[in-house]
Amino acid sequence: MIKALIFDKDGTLFDFRRSWGAWVEALLPVLTPDVGRQAILSEVLGYDRARGDFLPSSPVIAGTAHEIAESLVPHLPGEAVETLAARMNAGAAEARMVPAVPLRPLFLTLRARGLLIGLATNDSELPARRHLEAHDLLDLFDFVAGYDSGFGGKPAPGQLLAFADQCDLHPTQVGMVGDSRHDMVAAANAGMARIAVLTGIALADELAPHADVVLPHIGALPDWLDSLPPASAAGKAAHGAKAT
Repeated sequence: MIKALIFDKDGTLFDFRRSWGAWVEALLPVLTPDVGRQAILSEVLGYDRARGDFLPSSPVIAGTAHEIAESLVPHLPGEAVETLAARMNAGAAEARMVPAVPLRPLFLTLRARGLLIGLATNDSELPARRHLEAHDLLDLFDFVAGYDSGFGGKPAPGQLLAFADQCDLHPTQVGMVGDSRHDMVAAANAGMARIAVLTGIALADELAPHADVVLPHIGALPDWLDSLPPASAAGKAAHGAKAT
């Protein structure tokens, strides 16, 4: 019985291209006024400025701010990884996220089913909370973890297992919803249901071998939950109920 869902953020709650493409475009001139160097940084970030799109190999998709900063620093003389990561986190917290679907109605529906809700992102926790607040969602989440929250980052299962532990649930009672292989591998490592969505960069053919189901977006979750056999359907226990 699925009693809880833990969501990735970027590419899952929020449309990846429309949200983070604008962030990259704003970041590049802040890092350097040199147009040639901006082109190099854009390539390092796996971002095609002409198309306004990310390559599947982009470190922005699943990397942490620290990992992204590490990839940029060799091209920014005098810049330090920690300083750059801090600047990127500050900018990310103010980045305008574009919802993949109308979010609050969906999460109210999921909560009404008795589901516990968590967030596990390779973004930092502060920007994650800011993005949830900006879309009137934070009060609907029981758990929020970034890569810097003390549980590690995906594809390691630490964030997911911490959520299950906080909810007093067995991992098999939790579904992980995400848009990348990192998310699906983290779910597999945690022993959770693997629910992929297509609002990130990865295509269905890439995700299907690693997922239990591939949905077009998180708005399809209620219908998918309804399609499960009764023993696997969304939990009927009230919010905060313990596993039996």
